[in-house]
Amino acid sequence: MEEAIKGKDVEVEWMPFELRPYPNETLKPEGDYLQSTWKQSVYPLAEQMGISIILPKVSPQPYTHLAFEGYRYAKEQGKGNEYNDRVLRAFFQEEQDIGNIEVLTKLAGEIGLNEAEYRTALERRTYKEAHQQALKHAYEEADITAVPTFVIGNTTIGGIRSKETLEQIINEESQKETTNSSIEGMACDMDGC
Repeated sequence: MEEAIKGKDVEVEWMPFELRPYPNETLKPEGDYLQSTWKQSVYPLAEQMGISIILPKVSPQPYTHLAFEGYRYAKEQGKGNEYNDRVLRAFFQEEQDIGNIEVLTKLAGEIGLNEAEYRTALERRTYKEAHQQALKHAYEEADITAVPTFVIGNTTIGGIRSKETLEQIINEESQKETTNSSIEGMACDMDGC
């Protein structure tokens, strides 16, 4: 995605999506299903893309609602994308428990967020309702069912996509936007157009 948007006037907004929100059970990394999936799919793809990733041994896998609520705080501080990057690296490269307030607070501090304010926001669940609304939008309105899902203009595609595919969709949606804006407000009357 980063390569596909390089040099383009594109804004990326990460949106929360929980595959297994509380009270659903989260997966255990020691289970055969996860081990097999990662061995057959995730690791080969990550190697192909040059991405260092591991199946975190945190068991069971943590619920992510607090991390997403923390994202809301980080986004308000202008550090939403930086926060997401740090949390993803902490989990998928360093095997940190991103369901733990102590861990999340430390990560927030590492990117320059005020740790005391951040921790208070999580403890008070300041962003719980906003997070729930974002999930409701994803599940019920946007009909998101998997990660990753990309919404580019009016096009929604699920799954990992190549740089070329993403560039093509970005270009098509940009073209639609340009075409639509050139006719925006145009009207015809008795004298013509």
